Amino acid sequence: MKTVIITGASGDIGKAICRKFLEMSWNVVACWFSNEDALSEFEEYRQNSRMLFVGGDVSKRCDAKRIFDLAFQKFGNVDCVVNNAGISISGLVQDITEENLNKIIDTNIKGTFNMCALGAENMVKNHSGTIVNISSMWGDVGASCEVAYSMTKSAINGLTKALAKELGPSGIRVNCVSPGLIDTKMNSCYSEEELCAIGEETPLMRIGNTKEVADAVYFLADETSSFITGQILGVNGGYVI
Repeated sequence: MKTVIITGASGDIGKAICRKFLEMSWNVVACWFSNEDALSEFEEYRQNSRMLFVGGDVSKRCDAKRIFDLAFQKFGNVDCVVNNAGISISGLVQDITEENLNKIIDTNIKGTFNMCALGAENMVKNHSGTIVNISSMWGDVGASCEVAYSMTKSAINGLTKALAKELGPSGIRVNCVSPGLIDTKMNSCYSEEELCAIGEETPLMRIGNTKEVADAVYFLADETSSFITGQILGVNGGYVI
C-alpha cells in the first residue's frame, strides 16, 4: 500500500485531498499546524492504522523532518508528498508589514521547499515517487491587493518546474495544481454577491469545489499521469487561460 504525506490537511482542500487518497486505498499522513480538531472526521481511519495525524510547522526543517521520520516509522515508506499548507494575506503592497511578509514567505515558500527537499532525499534512493505542490491562479497571472500571496505562489510554480528537471533523471515526477476560486472557508471573506460575480466571469459559470482540486492532485500523484512532470495544472473553470 502506498503512502502520501499531505500538509495543510486540516483545511477544506486538505481534507478533500485526504478523502481522495483514502478512497484510493493509500495510507495518509495528515499534517496540521493549528487545528487538529478539524481532522476528527478521519478518526476511524486513524484507529484502523490507515492514517497518521502529525502536528508541526513545516517552515521549520526540524518539524518537517519529524513528519517524515514518523511516516517512515508508521508506514515504512513515502511515495508522494502533497504540499498544500499555505496562507493568504491581502492588502495594498505598502500596507503589508514585515512580520506578515515573513509569515507568508515562511509558510508558502519555505514550508514547500522543506517538504520537497526531504521528500526528494528519500525518493532518489528509491528511484521513484511524486511531489504535488499547490499553487494558485494568482501565482500564474498575479492579482491586485494579493501581491505577497501572488509572489509566493509564483515561487511555487518556479520551484515545481526547476525541481522536475532536477529529479526527473531519478524517476521522480514533480507537478503543481493551481486552483482558481474554490468554495472554502478561506474565501469566506467574499460576499455572496462577489462570489456570484466571479462565477459569472468564469467560462464554466461557477466557482470550484474542493473535490475537483483533490481529483486533480490525485491524478498527478497516480501512475495515470506517468509521463507528466513539471506542469502547472489549472483548476479554475477557465478563469485563467
